[in-house]
Amino acid sequence: MTSIADQLPPEIAKQVHPDWRKNEAGYWVARGKLISTYEGQWIGFADGEVIASGTSPVEVLHAAQQSGRHPFLICVGKEEEPCRIRRCVFNYDTTYPGESLPLMSVEFCQASGSQGELLDRVIPDTGADASVLPWADCQLLRLLPSQGVPGLLSGVAGGSTVSLAFQVWARLDGQDYPCRLQADFAGTERILGRDVLNRLELLFRGPAGEIIVNP
Repeated sequence: MTSIADQLPPEIAKQVHPDWRKNEAGYWVARGKLISTYEGQWIGFADGEVIASGTSPVEVLHAAQQSGRHPFLICVGKEEEPCRIRRCVFNYDTTYPGESLPLMSVEFCQASGSQGELLDRVIPDTGADASVLPWADCQLLRLLPSQGVPGLLSGVAGGSTVSLAFQVWARLDGQDYPCRLQADFAGTERILGRDVLNRLELLFRGPAGEIIVNP
């Protein structure tokens, strides 16, 4: 069976950790025995066993990555279902003032409590399953392909591409939140998805043109 990692850009694919590839292959061998217990759940699979499970992919990712065993992360029974990101591209009408786009500044960190990188122009998007940063930003955060978990990423129009998911933290209003960060090798938008937004209280004040975190 062809590894999902081999659909990544070649220079990235060759850096995926060999233990992740071993765990991916091991999952497909064990899948028949796992589906009766874990169907519909997210799991982290490593060295022939489930090391984390649950309904929240960001929580399972963070728990499984703590093992340092380069786990394979998957939703059992929905292996072909991508992480969906709402992304639409429109041509601007330059003669019309248009609608304002809400933007935030978010500090992304490799570890909770550590110093990270403060990024601006991050779009809070409730239509996104997970948070997304362009690969250039991931490199700024010093994220390595060998640390990532390959998986599928899809836009609202359908189709899918392979991404790398990273266990990071998003810092807003002085608080760190677990984040399932997807690397985007083609796009340029910074998106804060429901992996983080569902842990926040946000007030969108459209007329004032501002977002208030934890009002």
